[in-house]
Amino acid sequence: MFAYLEGKLTYKSPSLLHLDVNGVGYELNISLHTYSHIQQAGECRLYVHLQVREDAWVLYGFATEAERATFRQLLGINGVGAATARIILSSLTPDELYRVIAQEDTRALEKVKGIGAKTAQRIILELKGKLELPQNTGTLSAAKHNTTADDALIALVNLGISKNIAEAAIKKVKDAPALSVEELIKQALRAL
Repeated sequence: MFAYLEGKLTYKSPSLLHLDVNGVGYELNISLHTYSHIQQAGECRLYVHLQVREDAWVLYGFATEAERATFRQLLGINGVGAATARIILSSLTPDELYRVIAQEDTRALEKVKGIGAKTAQRIILELKGKLELPQNTGTLSAAKHNTTADDALIALVNLGISKNIAEAAIKKVKDAPALSVEELIKQALRAL
């Protein structure tokens, strides 16, 4: 629903901030990583993730698109909610998390508050190969635009289809990269 918010910081703490965007105040939950980026700033742009729950709509803000993308990847893992994903990103930068997953370092993940051995193994298993580190840079890939398959996956999940089922349906579509997002969604829906 929101890609990013840009405005004046009216309140900031290591876990929460208020952002005034043209007279409307938004409360955003943030990670320590994001706080370190905006700590001295008076104004900023934060990439946003909106979580709609039965009892509340909660906004999460991120200093970089890479951090938001990593947060969303973490949310797709069974047993990892928004609070846990935020704690992980407060303990590890997206680059560090990439290295932990690439090296299958469960001990580093277990050091994060609330992450046990089974959850650490599940995170590594599910994210292995999904987080990409571009060559010649030390940062996590944050493409300016999603791929057609990514856009289709987001649309299917927003339609209420579970992520695993949506991913499987997209993989069944022939010539998926050559199709438009709309056509890929239609064919994935037929493949369900």
